[in-house]
Amino acid sequence: MKRKLLIFTFVIFSFATSVQALSWAYSFVVWNGNVYEVTDENVSESELGKGIGEVKTKPNDMTGSYYGNASNTYPKGTKYYEISGTSTEVAIAVEVEEKQWVKAVYVHDAPFHWMDFVTRILPVLILIAIVAIIIIRMRKSEFKM
Repeated sequence: MKRKLLIFTFVIFSFATSVQALSWAYSFVVWNGNVYEVTDENVSESELGKGIGEVKTKPNDMTGSYYGNASNTYPKGTKYYEISGTSTEVAIAVEVEEKQWVKAVYVHDAPFHWMDFVTRILPVLILIAIVAIIIIRMRKSEFKM
């Protein structure tokens, strides 16, 4: 009986999983391949330009990897805006609450993630393949006449 209890205890501890999560150094948003650190500086509605995007993905809490328009702090659907008189290469505005925006300043380019290939390049390749198939079929039908 003691042996079975010892084996059972060993098996339980062998398969126990550890829980871990990353602690981010700062709040950030990713837009158009650029990472922006979100600041406490408010942006007034009169300073806002056009809407340029929104948070679509969240980083992986275990690995820290992310792709596309992501944020480690804000939920999916959080809107991004241009700031009038400021290049989007310098800063953008992030809507943190309804009718409240803060400035996010450019920090660095986002690291490459394989999903960037899938979401950006693969649709273009599929479109090229479809056009090529249509052209080939049209030429084959011309030769049959």
